[in-house]
Amino acid sequence: MSTIELESTTLHCVCITHKTRWSFVRLTTTDGSHAVGEATLIGQEDALCASAERLVPRLFAMSPFSDPGEFAQANPPENIHDAAIISAINQALWSLDAQAHDRPLAAHLGVQRSDIPVYANINRRTEQRTPGGFAGSAITAMDAGHTAFKVAPFDEVTTDICAEGNGIAAMQNGLARVAAARDAVGPNARLMIDCHWRFDEATSVSLIDAAAKLDIYWVETPLPEIEANIPALARLRQQCNETDMLLAGLETSVRWDSFRPFCEGCAYDVVMPDIKYVGGIFEMQKTASRCAELGLAVSPHNPSGPVCHAASLQLSATLPGFDRLELQFDESPIFDELVGAPFAGIENGQTVAPQAPGLGVTLDNAVIERYADRPARTWKR
Repeated sequence: MSTIELESTTLHCVCITHKTRWSFVRLTTTDGSHAVGEATLIGQEDALCASAERLVPRLFAMSPFSDPGEFAQANPPENIHDAAIISAINQALWSLDAQAHDRPLAAHLGVQRSDIPVYANINRRTEQRTPGGFAGSAITAMDAGHTAFKVAPFDEVTTDICAEGNGIAAMQNGLARVAAARDAVGPNARLMIDCHWRFDEATSVSLIDAAAKLDIYWVETPLPEIEANIPALARLRQQCNETDMLLAGLETSVRWDSFRPFCEGCAYDVVMPDIKYVGGIFEMQKTASRCAELGLAVSPHNPSGPVCHAASLQLSATLPGFDRLELQFDESPIFDELVGAPFAGIENGQTVAPQAPGLGVTLDNAVIERYADRPARTWKR
């Protein structure tokens, strides 16, 4: 491993749409090298800045680094905001290390696969929240080479509405959106539904019955992910499995210890660690390995910006138990503008990781400045 001595750290926040902000951490070394990681937590940029104010001085205190994973392992996060900053720093440190060896991060870590199956998350690009709007997005994604699709259609459902006994009525509009997406992609495509923790167990039972009739591949995060809900999730998982569906979740979990009770408690078939929150590359690898030992599939959560996408592609080429990577489909052309469009296209539902050294992406300074949500915050040694 090379030695990495840091000169400065910068936090960038950029405005993508009226509902989306992306956040990035850029590291610059004393020899002029630089790399970037992503820390996006939409709507929580102030908390990200506060975490960075506390954590970056620790980063400089530990520099230089001979082990790019050292900072993440020495600084267990206190909350998801810390986890996002620590994970972004870790992405960038590993990218610098791989750059020093002139190879992509996947090759640096050990490639297990070159072709990476992906699925299109069409939710955020679908501004028209009608069945036709979802069908149109699905067709656009299919035309772009996708064979698997995910929607988050239950806008009208909340846990409070479910507790009042009105959840089944509230989910009908969402089911109409799912049915339209199914008709658009045909009977053979993989279609998943994301519930965003909006349901209770009783309403989820009815949802799963309805989803089975639409040939859904997985149901994602129906219940709030608290340990008290593990028995209910295990029951819902069994119900899904009885109709050849899967239950998926844990996209915001931090470090393996927070995944473990759910994984060992049989809550899910598919685990969805996010490189932005899991606590870094070691924690992503550890989580994937432990899930594989338990017979669980790993499908990394990846519905945000291009740096997270690059890191997720690199990691997806290396993980055991890997199923399919989420891809935020066509939310904004800024996705490619920010990093100079280094990504391969989608062919038959698959793509490949960037082949440039490190993560394979760099931020375009002019584009960052054009879309900045606030002034960049830079710390220097």
